[in-house]
Amino acid sequence: MTIAIDGPAAAGKSTTARFLAKKLGYLYIDTGAMYRALTWKALRDKVDIKSKKALSELAKNTQIQLKPGPNLENKVYLDKQDITSFLRSSEVNRYVSLVSSVKEVREVLVAQQKQIGKKGGIVAEGRDMTTVVFPEAELKIFLKASLGERTRRRWMEEKEKNLSYDKKEIAAGLTSRDRIDSQRKISPLKISQKAIVIDNTHLNISQTTNKILDILKRKLVR
Repeated sequence: MTIAIDGPAAAGKSTTARFLAKKLGYLYIDTGAMYRALTWKALRDKVDIKSKKALSELAKNTQIQLKPGPNLENKVYLDKQDITSFLRSSEVNRYVSLVSSVKEVREVLVAQQKQIGKKGGIVAEGRDMTTVVFPEAELKIFLKASLGERTRRRWMEEKEKNLSYDKKEIAAGLTSRDRIDSQRKISPLKISQKAIVIDNTHLNISQTTNKILDILKRKLVR
């Protein structure tokens, strides 16, 4: 089967998708990491983030690979270099939504994502998995959580990495990303038809994963 998960930033998509893929023996596809990788390269190479043409050319000349790594996480290779540890920086967080809103960039990366998931047996997560990349997925999930909870989760992530960010700054960043992701003309974040909405504000990752597994079991019984 193909399981597609969408939702806003810090809703727990990545961790849930990893756990779900592990339990099912499926391939986990972190599409957000691909956009982060391209954003990181654009920043490193001082590419004009506001130039759609420059970003389009960058995407066409960039090789991004996802490989299984330890702790259920993917290793992200950009032009054969492991850049996994650089993808959650505050600078990448600030610009990734702008990069991913470029039509030509999305066309290049979506084509790669479709190719990766061609044979099925995947859990893919992102912003347009259920609407654009895998619209025929057998199970579509939309994860959401309150802004306050998403802010707390992102703050905890940064704290574990010994990075210091103000919660107000994080909340403002998430609000900005939500606006850009939902209002962009190309593949906006939205709840697709037949998607099952799960509010995991008060659920941990295990509870969220088990809830999806229960939904999957009921679906298979039918």
